[in-house]
Amino acid sequence: MNKMTTRTRTLTRISTMMLAILTMLVAAAVARAAAKSVKVPMTFITTEGVGKSAGTITLKEGKDGVMIEPKLKGLPPGEHGLHLHEHGSCEVAEKDGKKVAGQAAGGHFDPDATKAHKGPGGGGHKGDLPKLTVSDKGDAGGKLDAKGLKLADFEGKSLMIHAGGDNYSDAPKPNGGGGDRIVCGVVPAGK
Repeated sequence: MNKMTTRTRTLTRISTMMLAILTMLVAAAVARAAAKSVKVPMTFITTEGVGKSAGTITLKEGKDGVMIEPKLKGLPPGEHGLHLHEHGSCEVAEKDGKKVAGQAAGGHFDPDATKAHKGPGGGGHKGDLPKLTVSDKGDAGGKLDAKGLKLADFEGKSLMIHAGGDNYSDAPKPNGGGGDRIVCGVVPAGK
């Protein structure tokens, strides 16, 4: 009976250790999955500065790119240019002697220095993201797929929504002709 008690205790210890290891592995997997997404607070911007909340955009890394999931309210209905800008700021800055909303975000993210606006995956700016469509009620939801990008490409930069649509060309106006910057959010830098 003593041998049986010792064997039972040993099996119980092994089972407890296995359960602890399994729990740690599951916790690590959950942490990795959570690390592959980030929620970006989005705010309205004007030449006076950063204003009220417009909602959030969640970025989730997938195997082929980054899934963009907007949950936005209060925007003008229709299509809007959505871009990743090179600096992590939504502040006002001067351009050609005038205050410009969100100008501190800089230009579109263009690490290859293409200086061309050709749309998502078009060989131009990597910051050219899919168009955002806003409902008649001013809401934007759903999912947009930014293929070829990684979550690391977004870190420390700004997501910018423009007043108008995006024709994914530099003609007749540069950068898709989206016009004013109206909503912005800073993507946290990686840790």
